[in-house]
Amino acid sequence: MSSFIQIRRTQHLSGTVQNLPASKSISNRVLIINALGGGKSQLHNLSEANDTVLMQRMLNGTDPVLDVEDAGTTMRFLTAFLTISNQKKILTGTERMKLRPIGILVDALRKLGANINYLEQDGYPPLELLGFENQKTDRLSVRGDISSQYISALMMIAPMLPQGLTLTLEGKIGSRPYIEMTAALMRKFGIEVHDQGSEIQIPSQVYKPIQYSVEADWSAASYWFAFTAIASQAEIVLPNITIRSLQGDRVIVDMMEHLGVKAEPRGSNLLLTKKDFQTEFTWDFTHCPDLAQTAAVVCAIKGIVGHFTGLESLRIKETDRIAALDTELQKFGAQLISTGSEWKLIPTTKLPGTIPPIKTYLDHRMAMAFAPLACVTDVTIENPTVVKKSYPGFWDDMRKTGFTLTDGEGS
Repeated sequence: MSSFIQIRRTQHLSGTVQNLPASKSISNRVLIINALGGGKSQLHNLSEANDTVLMQRMLNGTDPVLDVEDAGTTMRFLTAFLTISNQKKILTGTERMKLRPIGILVDALRKLGANINYLEQDGYPPLELLGFENQKTDRLSVRGDISSQYISALMMIAPMLPQGLTLTLEGKIGSRPYIEMTAALMRKFGIEVHDQGSEIQIPSQVYKPIQYSVEADWSAASYWFAFTAIASQAEIVLPNITIRSLQGDRVIVDMMEHLGVKAEPRGSNLLLTKKDFQTEFTWDFTHCPDLAQTAAVVCAIKGIVGHFTGLESLRIKETDRIAALDTELQKFGAQLISTGSEWKLIPTTKLPGTIPPIKTYLDHRMAMAFAPLACVTDVTIENPTVVKKSYPGFWDDMRKTGFTLTDGEGS
């Protein structure tokens, strides 16, 4: 039995988004940093996303086997944290998680002195963590084009190493804002971080306890930019969010300037309204891959030809997001065509009378990226509960801004 949600077309949107979650990226980092510092900080407004709830449970639990489900950040950060804190655990997850590579992080931790075994396939979870021996080196070289979560995981444990750590990032560096976020948060907790681009030097130190309140999540906010872009009329207020942010996905403000959305600060809120848009759109998503699905759907509906680069990391997310995007875009006449290292978004010329149900591939961002279709047509989205991974109140927020949603189940 599968579940679905039906959304009636609504062209005019207004209201304040009530359930915009706190940043998952920041929450998961400060939870690890606080644990490394002995758990003495006071953390406020932590994300209610499933990934963060899982992280809290794993950090506070005593079970010998930890199931991180589909939470990639939780898997990677915990691998490093449990290693440096010399805990003997088994880390596992969903079948999809077992297909997401972790070999580069494990290799780096082994070079530092970790004892880690693969329980099934080399290079992939589940992992058996068997403790940490003496530090064997204070220098590591890792590829810069890998998941920034590997790099952030190593950075956060670096102060706990007796000799500290110097990380050399080789080649092109992807998702750079997430590395900078990690460095900025570490500094807030009293750590000296020397970030020189391709080399990050972190001496041995002690995290200091502080009070810290987590800001709203820019990745979650991005979907409201998409609703505003596609609706005929829109006036949406986003609370507790600031354009000056640690989060790289705040670049959605600049992106949506091209795609038809004006964002105006109003105190601690942000007001989104419509504006003129361009007919062609070019963007490098290397540092903001989580925004690609959102931008693709907006371009597809508004008749904007898109030229996208930097999508490579999307193949190893919750699903192969490039393949999933193209499959679902084709249901209403759009296409995502690969031309080497660039992808061309061919928008729809005319929406069909009805669109087949949108599949989500157990991927929260597929559900939320395609939901704004409801500004132009009735839409059905399968397995809607996937949004709990990052934005549990998403469907309720759609209702509060003017949409009619009906839950259902099918065979």
